[in-house]
Amino acid sequence: MRVLITGAAGFLGSHLCDRFIAEGHTVVGMDNLITGNMDNIAHLFGHERFSFIKHNVSNYIYVDGPLDAVLHFASPASPNDYLEHPIPTLKVGSLGTHNTLGLAKHKGARYLLASTSEVYGDPQVNPQPETYWGNVNPIGPRGVYDEAKRFAEAMTMAYHRFHGLETRIVRIFNTYGPRMRLNDGRVVPNFIYQALTDQPLTVYGRGVQTRAFQYYSDLIEGIYRLLHSDESQPVNIGNPHTEITVQDLAERIVRLSGSRSPIICIEPTDDRFVDDPQVRRPDITRARTLLGWEPRVPVDEGLAATIAYFRQRI
Repeated sequence: MRVLITGAAGFLGSHLCDRFIAEGHTVVGMDNLITGNMDNIAHLFGHERFSFIKHNVSNYIYVDGPLDAVLHFASPASPNDYLEHPIPTLKVGSLGTHNTLGLAKHKGARYLLASTSEVYGDPQVNPQPETYWGNVNPIGPRGVYDEAKRFAEAMTMAYHRFHGLETRIVRIFNTYGPRMRLNDGRVVPNFIYQALTDQPLTVYGRGVQTRAFQYYSDLIEGIYRLLHSDESQPVNIGNPHTEITVQDLAERIVRLSGSRSPIICIEPTDDRFVDDPQVRRPDITRARTLLGWEPRVPVDEGLAATIAYFRQRI
């Protein structure tokens, strides 16, 4: 296959590039580097089956030659990023999705949208199945990301129904691992950075809100299987076995890193925590049934590998 991966220099996009190259495919990477990092794909430059285009997918896209698949992973994804870049976040979810869908239609390519568990908002059911419509505040600070992804899903399904385009939608739950940025703003890199620099680990609120954390390699496997499946409806990819509180996560990172850092609770004071989900856990029945997929990496094993990665970069 020859595939286009948008957001190729990002945390997940770069790992996807690696997977497709490893499977013998040809990859065209695209990124405007608003949050991506060329270091993530530097090892691919010079590879005969990899090329890179610096481009903002919210503008018209031109890619020479055939494409068999388009994977749309371009978007700010952490609260720090989408609150700093609210309008580009809305644009990449709307205009960027429209442009990449149009490209896939023109090339006769299969299309895969990277959606998110954030489409469920602050859920009133736990775990969250794909049939749950969500509890989202469209005008809150987080709405720029939540609603961009919900719109992207709606447009993807419109192209599937109206144009007969082969489409796939993955709803990604909390994922961590190497190539996350130290200043990402999400809880895993925050805690690891604080632990490795002997700063207090700052838990917002009482630390009882839960997240289900999956290691990046499990997610990449699920995405790869989904692309090659026949499933057009959204599919959750996450680890339901690892739903833990934020307080528990902090304690694990302190233990695994050998840090002397204390853990302190502080009250949140900024927009990152407005409408912050209190529970988050995927129902992966659909992924198990349709893809034969199951997460494999235990949380402590994945955290240890991520800590080792960050330790080399501090």
